Amino acid sequence: MPLAEIEPVNRESTAAIIARQLREAIMNGSLPPGSQLGETELAGQFQVSRGPLREAMQRLVSEGLLRSERHRGLFVIELEAEDIRDIYAARLAVEGAAVIRILQGPRDEAVAGLEEAVGDMATATHGEDWSAVSEADIRFHEVLVAASGSKRLERMSRTLLIETRMCLSALRLTYASDEERVTEHKQITEAIRAGDRDAALSLLEAHMEDAVQRLAPGTSLLSR
Repeated sequence: MPLAEIEPVNRESTAAIIARQLREAIMNGSLPPGSQLGETELAGQFQVSRGPLREAMQRLVSEGLLRSERHRGLFVIELEAEDIRDIYAARLAVEGAAVIRILQGPRDEAVAGLEEAVGDMATATHGEDWSAVSEADIRFHEVLVAASGSKRLERMSRTLLIETRMCLSALRLTYASDEERVTEHKQITEAIRAGDRDAALSLLEAHMEDAVQRLAPGTSLLSR
């Protein structure tokens, strides 16, 4: 069939829907680290055959959110100290590259998006809505990478932020107040608004390093 005759597919596949819901369950802790995914039980819950369920789970294996153990099945990954360090090191590389690209051109739109996310974080903090604080936190970093205009950086960032969501519950417990998180993001935004590349990159590095040290004491991005 000529390519010109191919019609767009508008409906999300069953496997994609299942993968999205499983991904969200992992991110929000409904499927905690180390939990096993049983095919029979999940197929019953989703009311689907095992085919699309297996396809969905393999997508999450390829994303690094599930691990396969021979003769045992699939399990939600458990993040060790080195995993946490690796996630934040990769995020620093991706988001640092995004900052550089943003500062190479007009940045008003990027700053507006970042300020909106920081404002939402502040509002949620005052309302003591931890879930909303975390959502705004993630959105800040999504906006930062998207504003770079690089689809490749966005693709690389996507799975890293999913893994980051798995860390947020533990991370929150290390802060005396969510105001600290708001301040860190506000400072990064102000440096980008000012066009101060060195300050923006330094603050971003400090933000990532602080998270690593809180989540995995004794671990650092700055040394092996």
